[in-house]
Amino acid sequence: MRPRLPRPRSLAGQLFAVQAVLLAAVVAGYALFTYVSDRSQAEEAAGRQVMAVAGSVADSPSVRAAIRTSDPTARLQRYALAVVRDADVDFVTIMNPRGIRWTHPDERQIGKRFLGHTAPAQRGRAFTETYTGTLGPSVRAVAPVMDGGRVVGLVSAGIKVDAISRRVSEQLTALIGVAAGALTLGAIGTYVVNARLRRHTHGMNATELSHVHDYHQAALHAVREGLLMLDGQYRVALVNDGGRELLGVSGEVVGRSVAELRLPAPLTGALLSSEPRVDEVHLTADRVLVVNTSPVSGGERRGTVVTLRDVTELQSLTGELDSERGFTQALRSQAHEAANRLHTVVSLIELGRAQEAVEFATAELELAQTLTDQVVAAVSEPVLAALLLGKTAQANERGVELVVSQEGGLDDGLLPESLPARDLVTILGNLIDNAVDAAQGSVRARVTVAARTEGSSALVLRVTDTGEGVDAAHSELLFQRGYSTKPAGPGGRGLGLALVRQAVQRHEGTLAVTGAAGGGASFEVRLPLRAATLDGGRS
Repeated sequence: MRPRLPRPRSLAGQLFAVQAVLLAAVVAGYALFTYVSDRSQAEEAAGRQVMAVAGSVADSPSVRAAIRTSDPTARLQRYALAVVRDADVDFVTIMNPRGIRWTHPDERQIGKRFLGHTAPAQRGRAFTETYTGTLGPSVRAVAPVMDGGRVVGLVSAGIKVDAISRRVSEQLTALIGVAAGALTLGAIGTYVVNARLRRHTHGMNATELSHVHDYHQAALHAVREGLLMLDGQYRVALVNDGGRELLGVSGEVVGRSVAELRLPAPLTGALLSSEPRVDEVHLTADRVLVVNTSPVSGGERRGTVVTLRDVTELQSLTGELDSERGFTQALRSQAHEAANRLHTVVSLIELGRAQEAVEFATAELELAQTLTDQVVAAVSEPVLAALLLGKTAQANERGVELVVSQEGGLDDGLLPESLPARDLVTILGNLIDNAVDAAQGSVRARVTVAARTEGSSALVLRVTDTGEGVDAAHSELLFQRGYSTKPAGPGGRGLGLALVRQAVQRHEGTLAVTGAAGGGASFEVRLPLRAATLDGGRS
């Protein structure tokens, strides 16, 4: 079994450790600096204190009077011990100019030479020093006793270094308490901050966060579907390359509001909605998009995640499949009718009426051929001719007469390569389906289709029906995805005319709807034919 390696600390844990070490180092450094500074100040204060005591004793008239006596020790010893007690110093030594002690806290040291420097005082100048004497290391001051301008004695007052250290130690104890409190408060604050950071980083360390960022960037640019993230104010927080392409936006969009992206109104409304959207179909200028939105929440609304899928090709194929299904149904109906006619011909022959059977069959063939000739004569473009023949059969099955106008005409090879057959099928097929739906059930239901060119500049497609017509107030709404005057079926309605407008706009054409002369509606599409491309198509 492989040993499990310890997992690196999380980023929050690493920051906590670094902050704790830095805080401890700062507090320890401050404590050390304060200790050294306090000790130096304590020694300076002790020097000032002993200098004041020594100077006061040296200036005392009673001291000068005692020095003039034959036994200075008898009067000065009690005086020196009283000064030690009252002035809070460790010793006061009074001596003759040569340094022989007259007083000392230890009476055995009286009469012996003072341990320390006295030369400056013998010359009449007071001074301080740190020296190790009979009582140990001490900070001491030596001052001259002057009488008539002559040095008649010396006075030394001192505080032992141990006493100074005790004073500093008391201050240091208080300082350590304050430092410990500051360290504790700093550690608690650091822990609270890093606990919050740990929640935001989900306990990951710096390496893991770096990997997550790298994976995020790689996935963001590798995914072909569009990904859009909005913040709580519906501003773009993130968009990948696929999202830019599908929405048709360019430049810097991060930080901009969705309303500023100039997207179609229904799509903008879906993105601004606070409710989730699932597999909604929306149209842009040249694409059919499936949109899903999911709010991001964590106690409050934090934003929205939007995914976009391009189903333009799928929608086109679906439309073609619907047309094929219609053709199949028409062929099935035609086959049923053909079987009935064939049975009629066979029955006539069995009854010995062969001539009538021939006449009946010939009439049916002539009718079918006449219809084909009429369509091909008006529109010899193969794709459109095939579409019109199929739609004629479909309309027939629904009780609607589909008439191809002989006005103008559209010859084979006239259309440029810039106008693909699929787009023509989308435009004309949806217009015819819409017209048949509108005309079905009306008196003498009819749909009239005209296809022609205006010189070499434009292709004109017009589809007219005998339905109820279009309210002028709703003419613009007809071309919006989701709008329909008919009941919605299982797959929904309102997409056909929206696809027509999308295809027309993609080719920089125009689409208009007006009322027909005998009632109903007339839809007219104009698509520009570029001369250079047109010439190339004819050559």
